Amino acid sequence: QVQVIESGGGVVQAGDSLRLSCAASRGIFYNLAVGWFRQAPGKERELVSSINWNTGTTYYRDSVKARFTISRDNVKATVYLQMNSRKPKDTAVYYCASTGQGLQSAPNKYANWGQGTKVHVPS
Repeated sequence: QVQVIESGGGVVQAGDSLRLSCAASRGIFYNLAVGWFRQAPGKERELVSSINWNTGTTYYRDSVKARFTISRDNVKATVYLQMNSRKPKDTAVYYCASTGQGLQSAPNKYANWGQGTKVHVPS
């Protein structure tokens, strides 16, 4: 199993850039898809973006396309989520997890969740 630690959250102005990190503290992401999810208060957890560790293939939900960029660093065993042009609706706790299934798998198909990192975008 892979254990992860998320970091990089904070409070910044809408439209500014922010990069979240998902580092494998135990294990590796080989043969896995790594996903960034978010959960706002009173809302269900939703998939934001994901990446296939081996191939680099990516997925983005429609609401973040052209604004967020997911990437990986093989040496550091880390997946990043670059968040540009953020909007208040992006405010949520962001979680990292992995799955042996497809990039667009539902949250219940992902496992080894991190503790999350809070992102707040003021109105």
